[in-house]
Amino acid sequence: MNPTDRQRKLLFGGLVVALTAVGVYLTAAAPGDEPARSTTRGPSAAPIPSSGPASPPPGIATAVDPKAFDIYRLLPFSNQEFATAADIAQRFTAAYGTFRFDEPPQTYMARLNGLVTDELRTELERGASAPGMLEERRQQQAAATGSATLDRVRTIEDNSIIFLVTGKQQLTKGGKQSDASEKYAVTVARNGGSLRVYAFEPADAGQAGDVE
Repeated sequence: MNPTDRQRKLLFGGLVVALTAVGVYLTAAAPGDEPARSTTRGPSAAPIPSSGPASPPPGIATAVDPKAFDIYRLLPFSNQEFATAADIAQRFTAAYGTFRFDEPPQTYMARLNGLVTDELRTELERGASAPGMLEERRQQQAAATGSATLDRVRTIEDNSIIFLVTGKQQLTKGGKQSDASEKYAVTVARNGGSLRVYAFEPADAGQAGDVE
């Protein structure tokens, strides 16, 4: 039996209420205790510039020689920039997953110096200073040593590169030791003449048909 107009309106209203409730729940959900399991994105108020590199790659007009092909002539990042971006993504992920219950947030943030944009640093500092998390770590005497493995490149844009990086932790909590790992998508972007981590999130967040 086909629903009446009134039934359709009631059904639509119910769906809107349900979706709104889900959105509020996801927004208010507290992040996990361990850094390697939280999600942080770059601020939407500071989009990555789209102007492209200051010196565009020269391009290739001659016949391509497979034995002497320079891929960087077709990319917006030089070999050195690419290596620097990869190093930053790896060092950031390792530093992000390293903490001790008896260190102040300032010590934790000092490990991220020179690796992140100012906007992302503000978000990370807010999370690292959360009183509830700090108290829980002190009670459990929790500590972690982070490391990272560069897995592959996901995306190359004019001013940013997204790396897939596996963050690993050696955890100590309540006198017990364990290991944890999570794969991240780490965006490194040009920022004031340098390269910085602009955003990061779990690698499987927001994918569209990208299945590993």
